Amino acid sequence: MCQTAANLLDHVLPLAPLRQWVLTVPFELRLRLAYDGKLLSAVSRIFVSSVLGWYRRRMRDEGSPKGRSGAVTVVQRTSSDLKLNPHLHGVFLDGVFVLDPEGKPTFRALPRLSTSDVADVLVEVRVRLVRYLQRRGVIAAEGAKLEDAFAESEPALSQIAAAAVTGLPPAGPELRRRPVAIELRGHPGVVVTAPLCVAEMGFTLHAATRAGALDERGRDALIRYVLRPPLATERLKPGPDGLVRIELKKPFRDGTYAIDLDPLSLLCRLAAAVPPPRLHTVRYSGVLAAASKWRSQVIPQPKAPSPPPESTASTTPGKPTRSPGHRCQY
Repeated sequence: MCQTAANLLDHVLPLAPLRQWVLTVPFELRLRLAYDGKLLSAVSRIFVSSVLGWYRRRMRDEGSPKGRSGAVTVVQRTSSDLKLNPHLHGVFLDGVFVLDPEGKPTFRALPRLSTSDVADVLVEVRVRLVRYLQRRGVIAAEGAKLEDAFAESEPALSQIAAAAVTGLPPAGPELRRRPVAIELRGHPGVVVTAPLCVAEMGFTLHAATRAGALDERGRDALIRYVLRPPLATERLKPGPDGLVRIELKKPFRDGTYAIDLDPLSLLCRLAAAVPPPRLHTVRYSGVLAAASKWRSQVIPQPKAPSPPPESTASTTPGKPTRSPGHRCQY
């Protein structure tokens, strides 16, 4: 985590304000997204392109046409209680790059962001995702269809993942039943849960965290947060009756500040938190993508190497000076 964070801050992210956009999906889709890498990649592309498109349109209205922004998206797989919850943390450049008269990219920061703006982005993301999932056959008109291909190929892992999503023990008749069509909760209509935080039909979007271009501590804390591991060791402690206690970073709304798990349930949740093979958890988009023509002009330029210090000859009395190609004899 520390090495990746240092690489992003020193070699990838330009000196521009950063804003975190966090997208979570309904419970009904989490099991499928956790092990379908292609589907998760498509969801990530739709989410990032929607936010980048909003930045482009908004900055065009602010007098910066043909602007381009960028983002680094990190896939987190669990909640603070180790429930399986694949969600996306996008660190976006809070503005766009435009070409100056000399043809060099210059950054223009977003002047303001309102809760209604976040709601507009969530509506676009939700509509595009639902249409894509319907075309793929993941969601029908009446709800979500969970395919049985994963359950047939990996029955044990499928049962563990289902338990990690719901929070149930990793055994029992409830988890052996075949899933049927599940309806998505709620109805269209954005609900404001907090400033710059909105929800709709199980989808949520948060955009309240921002770090300024010159805020080194804020930028470092933001990058470390999105790259954090599923569980911090200091929050894992022995509980009563042989259980294992996980202390939550922030209490839940109902006042829960810790959860107690038996060792088997803890191991099952840790196993479900491991991403499948060949699934990239850090993705680059926009001007920060590897194929972008602007990347080399916007990322931090490497510093010139400092010249090596001049070697000084030894002047200790009684000892001869070493010279290249000759051995010293004492």
